[in-house]
Amino acid sequence: MIGVRLKLARTATGFSLRGLAAAISHCVSAQSIGKYERNEAMPSSSTLIALANALHTTVEYLLGDPDLVLDDLEFRKNGFISKREEAQVEATVLVYLERYLAVEDILQLQSIRWDVPRDVPYPVFHSSIEADRAADALRYYWGLGHEPIPNLVELLEERGIKIFAFPLGGLGGLAARARRPRLPPVPIVVVNAEDWGERQRFTLAHELGHIVLDISPDLDAERVAHRFAGAMLMPAKSLWLEVGKHRSSIPLGELLALKHVFGVSIQALTYRCRELDIINQTTYRALFNEFERLGWRTHPFKEYGAMDGERPNRFNRLCLRALAEGAISEAKAAEILDVGMTEVSNYMRGTLSSSLEVE
Repeated sequence: MIGVRLKLARTATGFSLRGLAAAISHCVSAQSIGKYERNEAMPSSSTLIALANALHTTVEYLLGDPDLVLDDLEFRKNGFISKREEAQVEATVLVYLERYLAVEDILQLQSIRWDVPRDVPYPVFHSSIEADRAADALRYYWGLGHEPIPNLVELLEERGIKIFAFPLGGLGGLAARARRPRLPPVPIVVVNAEDWGERQRFTLAHELGHIVLDISPDLDAERVAHRFAGAMLMPAKSLWLEVGKHRSSIPLGELLALKHVFGVSIQALTYRCRELDIINQTTYRALFNEFERLGWRTHPFKEYGAMDGERPNRFNRLCLRALAEGAISEAKAAEILDVGMTEVSNYMRGTLSSSLEVE
């Protein structure tokens, strides 16, 4: 039944029952839509398509599992984004998450359990500096030491976090927990597929912070998550080893080289150096004035040496594994992966396409 999701979509887009009826050219009445929302009736296929179009969502979303919901949504915004756009992103995440979980069920994997680190959620009650200790504790639990993380997407997927990359417009990313009856919650992070690699990595670490931290309402949650991301990607001991504990200046060439060591932006590196008092406020301001002159402080914020993104591959791998083992047909694989039959057939013959390529 579609009642729960239909009402959520209508509420998110701001339609009244009468307004939605008008938006679909009164092919059904407001009273009929009310019955759909109360699960007292089901719309015809043509009405369902009209409702999905008017609500800027998909039929697949409306027909999806009403018991699968996203909680604790945290959006990282690059600019203004409307409630309607947020609702569209939420619907897209739910659609792809349902496909992901369906493939795991087909393979009887029962989903990789979220490897909940000891002492999570880590408390950050007094100062954002506590986020550094949280990042150190998480790295210790996951056995990462103090070295840079070569592939953050792969690490998080191995730990049971579902990673998706979609074009998000004014959103940098989001974190959420998917909840299902009688099953443990599934943590999710979504990055903007249009961002370059170092920005995506920072978003992943930032959203991970929202998942594992318990932040006091008296603190700026975004600033704390930023501090956690910096500590996760650039541990103090590792950064001190590379640049020293105190510097009077750091040239752009050195920052560019370090960017590729840690997989972060030059600006994130500079900010982290200031957090750790490696550079003073005067040097920090001088560097950011230079970044402003170079155009890095305005949209699209792209710097020298932009890196390719780390692609989430586990969902594709599992789907193609199910196909290879005969658990699903090529037609079903194409439907789940949202690609054409030709692409799936080419993959099975050994001719990879860019959308199905896995690493």
